[in-house]
Amino acid sequence: MKEFWDLRYSEEEYAYGIEPNEFLKHTLQRFSPKGRILLPAEGEGRNAVYAAKRGLEVTAFDISMEGKRKAEKLAEVNKVDVHYLLGDVEELTFEENSFDVVALIFAHFNSEFRSAYHRKLMSFLKPGGLVIFEAFSKNHLKFNMTNPEAGGPKDIRMLLNTEEIKQDFSGFHIIELKEVEVNFNEGKYHKGKSSVIRFLGRKK
Repeated sequence: MKEFWDLRYSEEEYAYGIEPNEFLKHTLQRFSPKGRILLPAEGEGRNAVYAAKRGLEVTAFDISMEGKRKAEKLAEVNKVDVHYLLGDVEELTFEENSFDVVALIFAHFNSEFRSAYHRKLMSFLKPGGLVIFEAFSKNHLKFNMTNPEAGGPKDIRMLLNTEEIKQDFSGFHIIELKEVEVNFNEGKYHKGKSSVIRFLGRKK
């Protein structure tokens, strides 16, 4: 997978654009959280840069060196600081209860490890902290098959439904959890009608 993402992010154009994900943007505007935010699988940095511009102390990571390079370039252009690490969920660890927000934006994991990865990442979130989650739903596969530009995993086991989110985030107060159809225009690889799961929760 590292080779796949390095190849995608090696293109001069930003694969998913330089504007933040709309759900993340709307949520940060709605709640105006302060403090530290963690962004796993952050890619080329569009969401990290936006969070930093909102005044949050940003830590991000990804497996792709090319993603890290472009994220740091984007942060420099926008004159913000982003602490960007190279590695995956298994390799990296942080102090428990140390982040005020964790944002998982299209952080799709192998179904075999997904629940464990979610538990590990949520252990870094403070009690009362906010999780912001958006990922493609299982129903997205039909959109992906008819329009490859819609993006997302082609393996249904890496896609999600609301019941799986309830199970993985059982220790959270649910603010919002729904499956919605949206029309994306996020760079070259998220274009067109899509089905996503959106989840906001507070750690109990």
